[in-house]
Amino acid sequence: MKRWNGWGDTAVSHPLPEKAGEFLVELVGEATLPQDATLADVVATVPASRLPTHPLIQTDAETRLKHARGQSFPDWVALRGGQIGTFPDGVAFPHSEADVLTLLQLARSHDLKLIPYGGGTSVAGHINPESGELPVLTVNLQRLSRMTSLDRTCQLATFGAGVAGPEMEAQLRAKGYTLGHFPQSFEYSTLGGWVATRSSGQQSRGYGRIEDLFAGGKLLAPAGDLIMPPLPASAAGPDLRQLILGSEGRLGIITEATVRISPLPERESFNAIFFPDFEAGKTAVRQMLQADLPLSMLRLSTGVETETTLKLAGHELLIGTLERLLSLRGVDENKSMLLIGFSGNRHIVNTARSEAVDIAKEQGGIHVGQQFGNQWQKGRFRTPYMRNELWNMGYGVDTLETAVTWNQVDATLDDIENSLKTAMTQFDERLHVFTHLSHMYASGCSIYTTYLFRLSPDHDANLARWTAMKTAASQAIVRHGGTISHQHGVGRDHAPYLEAEKGSLGIATIEAMTRQFDPAGVMNPGVLVTR
Repeated sequence: MKRWNGWGDTAVSHPLPEKAGEFLVELVGEATLPQDATLADVVATVPASRLPTHPLIQTDAETRLKHARGQSFPDWVALRGGQIGTFPDGVAFPHSEADVLTLLQLARSHDLKLIPYGGGTSVAGHINPESGELPVLTVNLQRLSRMTSLDRTCQLATFGAGVAGPEMEAQLRAKGYTLGHFPQSFEYSTLGGWVATRSSGQQSRGYGRIEDLFAGGKLLAPAGDLIMPPLPASAAGPDLRQLILGSEGRLGIITEATVRISPLPERESFNAIFFPDFEAGKTAVRQMLQADLPLSMLRLSTGVETETTLKLAGHELLIGTLERLLSLRGVDENKSMLLIGFSGNRHIVNTARSEAVDIAKEQGGIHVGQQFGNQWQKGRFRTPYMRNELWNMGYGVDTLETAVTWNQVDATLDDIENSLKTAMTQFDERLHVFTHLSHMYASGCSIYTTYLFRLSPDHDANLARWTAMKTAASQAIVRHGGTISHQHGVGRDHAPYLEAEKGSLGIATIEAMTRQFDPAGVMNPGVLVTR
């Protein structure tokens, strides 16, 4: 069963190593265990539905609660504190495109607001209903999940947009293919959600971001249907697929998507390389990228993240031995860890790995083989579960990300981390901050920062702390010309900073586009653009 106030299946847990608690106390102090609301407590606060009875719609309190929030830190505060505020009036579960059209007609005839819902994994407020006089209907698309076609000649596959990552990969792997799109939310996030938020997977360097994989599909909008054929290329005006990518439910409901698939790789290899410092690692990865080596993944941790990762990994004997060996070769307390992935046939994997290791050696890098890489691959989707464990120990954790060009990486990273720490000082609390670079490109990379802090017994205080830190870090991103979101979308949380990136004309264009597709403002109001 899926957790109603946290991440993942209730039967799954990934406890932290035995000494992790001592490490956390050393970093930010002794924690107070939180007092969370129970499911029954919160269900009792759900008001009566304002929707008409309909066979596609469920209006029971528990279903509405479980579709009221996503996975952002404010969402967790609301759920754990039992202060949801606004609930959808009902949840629809369409089985077909005809059902979706019925729901769009119902929205027009009864003056409803519609929120498309995939896996509920949003960390930016995409699926949270706004308060208001009009009823809100959440449309859960999980039953639109079939693979309707697979063309081996063209290497294209078409799915219902509600298909979740594991189900999609299982259907493809049974035919000898993969999409290769593995966001950290893979366990629950859906194909339609990936398209709607311009998602990026952990191996996007090799397989591509979702905009590279999305070949076409269908959007059902209040103003009509948009059919996007999966052409290999076109010079016939603007690419309408780009309107749908990142549209976040404002234009209509994505019901199906055709994606570019790849044969299952003959071999995959994930390796670890340790550099004497972060600067040497940055130089090496930039050289690898600009040499256009066939890599599927790169993830370079700062010294602080490297230390944190090794401390929280357990396996004290193994890691102690590794650190002694690295120290003998001049890679010591400031070391920076690179996880690097290779996918393809054996020759490509072996050649790319050899060339990457040679470049790393020029910067003092030490290749330590596949053991750390294999552990990362094995646990690549466990990290969200750690949020549950940390919360239950009295610690909050959140992440934020951006992307900048290489010449802006150092200044942006430093400003983000310092802004987070400064924002927390007003609460007389310590903060542990660490960062890695990922989703790398020849011209720049994503900066992904994690920050950990003690929870207050007062849920309002936790929200105030998060708001101060998120605001300060977002302003730092804007100062350096970074994108407000490289992979998590805009939603409500990032909307105030979008104009700095798009400009006033760009925002006006997006607003005009929403009016064209959705003249009455039915679709997901308040998301992406605020007006």
